[in-house]
Amino acid sequence: MRFSAAVTADRLLPAPLARHARPVLSKLDGVLFAADERGAASRMSMIAFAIRVGSAAIAFGSQVVLARAMGGFDYGIFVLVWTTVVIAGSLSCLGFHASVVRFVPEYREKGLIEELRGIVLASRLLVLVASTALMGVGLLAFWLLSGRIEAYYVAPFVIGILCVPMVALSDTLGGLARAQSWAVASLAPVYLVRPLLILLFVLGAIGLGYPPSAQTAAVSALLATYATALGQLVGVTKATSRQAGRGPSRMMVRHWLAVSLPIFLVEGFFFLLTNADVLMVGVFMEPHDVAVYFATVKTLALVHFVYFAVKAGTGQRFAQFAHGDRARLASLARDSVSWTFWPSLALALAVLILGEPMLSLFGPEFTAGYALLFPLLLGVTARAAIGPAETLLTMTGHQNACAAVFGLTLLLNVALSVALIPVFGLWGAAFATAASILFEAAMLAFTVWRRLGIVMFVFAPKR
Repeated sequence: MRFSAAVTADRLLPAPLARHARPVLSKLDGVLFAADERGAASRMSMIAFAIRVGSAAIAFGSQVVLARAMGGFDYGIFVLVWTTVVIAGSLSCLGFHASVVRFVPEYREKGLIEELRGIVLASRLLVLVASTALMGVGLLAFWLLSGRIEAYYVAPFVIGILCVPMVALSDTLGGLARAQSWAVASLAPVYLVRPLLILLFVLGAIGLGYPPSAQTAAVSALLATYATALGQLVGVTKATSRQAGRGPSRMMVRHWLAVSLPIFLVEGFFFLLTNADVLMVGVFMEPHDVAVYFATVKTLALVHFVYFAVKAGTGQRFAQFAHGDRARLASLARDSVSWTFWPSLALALAVLILGEPMLSLFGPEFTAGYALLFPLLLGVTARAAIGPAETLLTMTGHQNACAAVFGLTLLLNVALSVALIPVFGLWGAAFATAASILFEAAMLAFTVWRRLGIVMFVFAPKR
């Protein structure tokens, strides 16, 4: 329960004094509430930031160990498989992993407990149905096309496809936890627990005499994904049940789908966009090249997690203010830009200084990716300069416009990749990605300004 100066005055002061003091104290309540909300968003972002720091360290360290243990060829196969699986899992969430961040705070604030129970149950069931169907389609496609696919890809991809339902479930449960501002429960399973388990299972399998191959890594990823998702399901379900209690649920599936599917387009386009370069390199180049490019992208994770941390901390706050105080919404949006850009810029400079020795940890051949960091970091810094603009659009009901921006950006990225990668190789992929991100940042900032009247740019003058 939040402290209220006005209510406290009613209880402690004589009635005449309380009556005269109430207008002033009500304004004080507004100031305190704004500070409390801003502090809550900041705390959520800081916790998310800390988890992403740990995640970046674990992801980078585990990828170094896997690359060293498996060699560039098998490592390239595995990262292409795992990137595809993570994209498929995210897409099969149908947008619910993001829309619950909008619905749950709304229902909780309005006391709509039956609707709250409904969205918690329906989001998990619909995601499991959609992801299982996508898994079936993927297995059928590989069975039909196995003769046209390089043999070394078939077994790892088939094993990886079996991970899709649990990847989707983990993303949805993470969204439910984020909607409740449970930073650790929303991020730790996917960003800390799962990569650690994958690494431990791979090392354990090698220790037991299994070959250090892409297939061994895929089986390890399968075991780690199911263990993480099932443990997450138990924990989030118990915590959510304590808040919503037991009782009837109200299902509004058509309404939820109507909101979630545009968000699905936004998140889907965004996720495809952030991983399209790896996939396109896999289409046009050999597994070894995929490995070098992926290692370079992983080195950029140190910069990326600032953006994701701020996004995790502000999404539910944007949703709370969307239909309320627009001044608070604008203030929080401007703050989120500063929270994103300056740490990202500092880390980008650190990556440029330390990038070559960091890449050498993967193996001597991986240092070929160092020069690619320059165009890639330009794009990442440009994205940071507008903060979590797409989250602001999504949480304020402008998800269709956001989806259009990401759709255009994805088309641009694919077109540039098709044109540049066959000619310039990995340099083509890096320039295609950088140009696409610059386009995306400019279009998102323009869309926020046109739709909400908020200037989301780090160097915009304060008003």
